[in-house]
Amino acid sequence: QVQLEESGGGLVQAGDSLRLSCRASGPTFSNYIMGWFRQAPGKEREFVAAVTRLGTNTYYADNVKGRFTISRDNANNTLYLQMNSLEPEDTAVYSCAGATGAVRIAAPQSYTYWGQGTRVTVST
Repeated sequence: QVQLEESGGGLVQAGDSLRLSCRASGPTFSNYIMGWFRQAPGKEREFVAAVTRLGTNTYYADNVKGRFTISRDNANNTLYLQMNSLEPEDTAVYSCAGATGAVRIAAPQSYTYWGQGTRVTVST
């Protein structure tokens, strides 16, 4: 079982950048497909990005493609989300999640393990 803890959120202005980190505990981080999801106030959780076990393939939601980059460091059990050109619409709580087995990459229900989230607020 893996435990996940996010960090790196904060208050920034539109156009700024942030890098989120997700630290995983446990010896088998590379066994998990990892994803980032976000939930804005009053909205449902939505897929942001995902990366396969060895980092070979990445997937993005259309509204972050070209601005966000997901990556992982399996040697250090850490997942990252580099967010550039942030927009007020990116304001949300961002959570990392881990999945094993065959998954629908953008479906939250495919992911078994979740962190508690880190808040990102983008002001105009």
